[in-house]
Amino acid sequence: MFHKEGGPSILLGTIFAVAVLLIAEKFIGITWLRMLVQIAGVVVLIIILQFFRNPKRIAIRNSDHILAPVDGKVVVIEEVYEGEYFKDKRLQVSIFMSPINVHVTRYAMDGIIKFSKYHPGKFLVAWHPKASEENERTTVVIENDTFGAVLYRQIAGALARRIVNYANEGMQVVQGTDAGFIKFGSRVDLFLPLGTPIDVVLGQKAIGGKTIIATKA
Repeated sequence: MFHKEGGPSILLGTIFAVAVLLIAEKFIGITWLRMLVQIAGVVVLIIILQFFRNPKRIAIRNSDHILAPVDGKVVVIEEVYEGEYFKDKRLQVSIFMSPINVHVTRYAMDGIIKFSKYHPGKFLVAWHPKASEENERTTVVIENDTFGAVLYRQIAGALARRIVNYANEGMQVVQGTDAGFIKFGSRVDLFLPLGTPIDVVLGQKAIGGKTIIATKA
């Protein structure tokens, strides 16, 4: 299954691969070179297909859990100052997505969207310390009775050129369902209330909609 955001890219990738196969067959007489070019065209299509894959996952909804919003590696767990919405200290958990990860963003918890804003910006590498403040990004705040307000931020990386965000203020959202997509390498930051018990460690692989990031205190 592929994500709907991949439609145009998959179509272009297919056209490109078919064109490479046909052109190589017609104009390249050296067998080994023709095969090399054709294989390269097919590999490009395979890379595009795997990037936009959208595995079917049924999240086990639990109001006491914050689930991972994306697939990737946990690269930050620290207390920071969040200056856009809360303007106070929060517990930040960041997940870095490489180009080979599934790039679907999922809602980390049930709740109501209280804030949703897009910011144009730079395309620094996603692990850069200033990426959270200077890169293209979206900021979304979900609120419920268990955790209060929790902020997540989709951050574009050096390769990412489009962030898709489905969250609109006032929406009632369901934990584990599709919240958006980030194309080609990126990061998602979660900002949780101080004192929230964290269930992951640095370097751990997270699975969106499955891995428990935090538990109610």
